[in-house]
Amino acid sequence: MTNSNVPANGQPAQQPHNPYAQAEPVYEVDGAAAQGEKKEMPWYIEIPVVVVLTLLIMFLIQTFIGRLYVIPSASMEPTLHGENGSGDRIFVEKVSYYFSDPKPGDVIVFAGTDSWNTGFTSNRSDNPVVRGLQEAGSWVGLVPKDENTLVKRIIAKGGQTVSCQAGDPAIMVDGKPIDQSYILQPNFYPVDPSTGSDACGGPYFGPVTVPEGNYFMMGDNRTNSLDSRYHMGDQYEGTIPKKNIRGKVEAVVFPLNRMQGVADPDIQK
Repeated sequence: MTNSNVPANGQPAQQPHNPYAQAEPVYEVDGAAAQGEKKEMPWYIEIPVVVVLTLLIMFLIQTFIGRLYVIPSASMEPTLHGENGSGDRIFVEKVSYYFSDPKPGDVIVFAGTDSWNTGFTSNRSDNPVVRGLQEAGSWVGLVPKDENTLVKRIIAKGGQTVSCQAGDPAIMVDGKPIDQSYILQPNFYPVDPSTGSDACGGPYFGPVTVPEGNYFMMGDNRTNSLDSRYHMGDQYEGTIPKKNIRGKVEAVVFPLNRMQGVADPDIQK
């Protein structure tokens, strides 16, 4: 006897049609959504966003990490070159001075005090709109800051006494000669032996005690550098307050044939 639900040919019987059964709903799927793609941002929104983010990143780097400067003179030769309008481009970083104080031997960029700024001319326009744009540009490194920035080497720090007198073998700090192996030799200009010496890099000077929190600065091209020695009559005895320091010179980055790090020897060892 055969099962009444299975036909004699062995094929399953068809299920009877149910007129009340609902069809499985079918939805159209967007191809982009199926692949996990997002809609592109319109160009008129994307471009301003990219510009603003780029300027913000530049501002953060310039303000907290470091920036590039151009050497305009020969006062730091042979360490840094600045002659014939083709001065070294240097990278000046700020990060290291967040964790430690500047020390003798460091080459730094700083803003001059009043006595250093004699003859300095502002690079800002008289037009208030243009001046505002220049100031905004300076915060992202597109325009130089409106200040007299200089580069020299720290010779002595707050509390130390610096001088150079007849018979001294070098610049003296607290009565001891400093290392001068990095300076330009022979001297760029001849020294009058009646008022100075080659060891002093010019006229005799001092002694002067550096105020606390300040630094005595000198150029490596000693006879061609208007440094702390020539401003000792001001309120800081020619020294530079720590608040005026803009950063430490780490490297020459251009021109390529002079790309190199800038040494910071322990000149008082």
